[in-house]
Amino acid sequence: MTTDTGRPRTIAWRHFLRHYLEMIAAMVVGMAVLGIAVRGLLTLADLEFPGGAEWSSLEMAAEMSAGMVIWMRYRGHGWASSLEMTGAMVAPLAVLFPLLWLGAIPGDSLMLLEHLVMLPAMFLIMLRRRAEYGSARHV
Repeated sequence: MTTDTGRPRTIAWRHFLRHYLEMIAAMVVGMAVLGIAVRGLLTLADLEFPGGAEWSSLEMAAEMSAGMVIWMRYRGHGWASSLEMTGAMVAPLAVLFPLLWLGAIPGDSLMLLEHLVMLPAMFLIMLRRRAEYGSARHV
């Protein structure tokens, strides 16, 4: 229900945008923390990280997804929503990898392109579940 001023609707959109920014922050933290952990474990095991744009993009997507899922579960979201968001992180690679292999895009731009697709994809998924992501229950 909205008032003449539209305040409840404004509050829902504020929760929605706050949640989006929190998920991005959780992704950055996941990437930083897990990136350090992966590199540290590889160093301890005297192994090197596999080279190549594909491996770096997969690692980044996995680390960011882990941080985001941990945050979403902490905020009370179910596994379906969490896995849907993970899909938004990984799905761009299904399109970008073949373009990379065909030489249509350079390896150095893979991560940038991944983010340019991933972040709007997350936002669109959130719009589809606007009631869930705009709820104060998950903020």
